[in-house]
Amino acid sequence: MDGVDQLAPERKKAQFDVDEMKIVWAGSRHAFQVSDRIARLVASDPAFRKDNRAMLSRKELFKNTLRKAAYAWKRIIELRLSEEEASMLRSSVDEPAFTDLHWGMFVPAIKGQGTDEQHQKWLPLAYKMEIIGCYAQTELGHGSNVQGLETTATFDPQTDEFVIHSPTLTSSKWWPGGLGKVSTHAVVYARLITDGQDHGVNGFIVQLRSLEDHSPLPGITIGDIGMKFGNGAYNTMDNGVLRFEHVRIPRNQMLMRVSQVTREGKYVQSNVPRQLLYGTMVYVRQTIVADASCALSRAVCIATRYSAVRRQFGSKNGGPETQ
Repeated sequence: MDGVDQLAPERKKAQFDVDEMKIVWAGSRHAFQVSDRIARLVASDPAFRKDNRAMLSRKELFKNTLRKAAYAWKRIIELRLSEEEASMLRSSVDEPAFTDLHWGMFVPAIKGQGTDEQHQKWLPLAYKMEIIGCYAQTELGHGSNVQGLETTATFDPQTDEFVIHSPTLTSSKWWPGGLGKVSTHAVVYARLITDGQDHGVNGFIVQLRSLEDHSPLPGITIGDIGMKFGNGAYNTMDNGVLRFEHVRIPRNQMLMRVSQVTREGKYVQSNVPRQLLYGTMVYVRQTIVADASCALSRAVCIATRYSAVRRQFGSKNGGPETQ
């Protein structure tokens, strides 16, 4: 049966224009052209192979993901891909990686919640991947209940610094992707406290690891949470655990688009809706729904193709079994 297109007879039965349907499915002709070109680029490059993924150990999976992420970044630079094309390339590699959190949560959080000055300082570093970020919100004791987060950020007016602290076991940051082994920085969500008053949760940019030797900075305990169910699935991601022991950061590393703390320690609420603090998480959750739709689409496509080409039961006149 080699060399025979088993799907051709089924495709000829289609009562619609398949090429036009591709454009409808992609959303626009431009979107289809970009996705088709980038998908072919990835599929034709042996460095992105994934046929052996289900057979690799967790350590091998993670090393493989690091190689692919580094190689993908190299190709993005070599080909001078646009932000849209680069995002499509990372998606087409089809392997959860620390880059998902860097580009999908760390960068959007700074863009959405940072001031113009913070954009100018942090975004160029992030865009060049001179720093690698993650999104440290979820805690061991609190997931979607953001108002229940226990990590604290207490302003010290004597030094013009915030003191980031994990006061309880349940305040440990738990599950952030990219945290376990790779990230150098994080957007950390903590309870903002000034002069003994709790102002609720706010975001802070915190350096986690040395840019010289990648070791955790003083006061920071960090690690990988280990194996997840589904060997070929999310074990390519280094989900992590993080604790702070009175870690000091400059006041200007508080994301201050929504609210600010002055040099004197005064808390100032801007006219930007406070709900923006949850904007990154809401954005990611809608992305998860979209990603789930793509995964389901792939599964339906595979199942439909298989059901169309599978041969079974008796053959006719000594020929192949019934398709």
